[in-house]
Amino acid sequence: GAKPLGWTMTSDHASMPSDHAADIDRHVRVYITVFVALMALTIITVAVSYLHLPVPVAVTVALLVKQGYKVALADATQGELGTRGSKEIRSKEADEAANILGVITRRNLRLADGQIDVSERNIKKLIVLIRELQPRLLLIPHSTERHPDHVHTHQLCKEAWFYSGLSKIHSKHAGIPQRPFRPDIFFEFMQWYHFEPSFVVDVSDTFDTKMRAIRAHSSQFHNPKSKEPETKLSTPEFLERVETEARFYGHRIGAEYGEAFFCYAPVGVGNLFHILTHKK
Repeated sequence: GAKPLGWTMTSDHASMPSDHAADIDRHVRVYITVFVALMALTIITVAVSYLHLPVPVAVTVALLVKQGYKVALADATQGELGTRGSKEIRSKEADEAANILGVITRRNLRLADGQIDVSERNIKKLIVLIRELQPRLLLIPHSTERHPDHVHTHQLCKEAWFYSGLSKIHSKHAGIPQRPFRPDIFFEFMQWYHFEPSFVVDVSDTFDTKMRAIRAHSSQFHNPKSKEPETKLSTPEFLERVETEARFYGHRIGAEYGEAFFCYAPVGVGNLFHILTHKK
């Protein structure tokens, strides 16, 4: 339903003490905030936990970075309910994966794993992040997914995308009022459940980077020496499935590898000859 206007949103460091040292700290944070805004971030990619970014969408992220765009990653949770590994191990693996992909920052909203709800509090966190980084577009989970947290994350992103552009919804970051900002559009990426894509990105040039980023999450994948319970991801066949799907969608557009996305809005094309089609 509709949310009440006039929210006041603050980050964890929104208080502004009056002593001199704190004032200096505040000014430093102002400069950092302005610097981040001037970076003209292109994309924020949001997923549920650390591993849910590299598996479905890392290859497109790597391609965008290679093309010179600035990309940030945002995890909704720390994956603390995950069967294998721990949130500390997952965090280290996520940092390694982010370095491999070449993104400019990776954030964690620290929502409760397994309890992501579409609440005003959680929407606020995403609005603050969107207004801070000001991306041109969002890459978010598809609306229909196997894990309820993924479905809820989709809805959170969709609502935050819209509400972040309303001027009567007030927010602060590092104690500084934020201006309304709404990304141009959001695209939905594929995870467990398939959908008919709105478009497929040719990711042949960066598929190897994607696989290196995925393998950085080594605690989650097949290891014959591991004594932890087996999951869908830890079977020997899982990484083969990732490659097979990428080859399938690549084949549909005449490329070696492809990554599928969905969009409710029509996607405009400026040049018909820039469209990849399946060659004879």
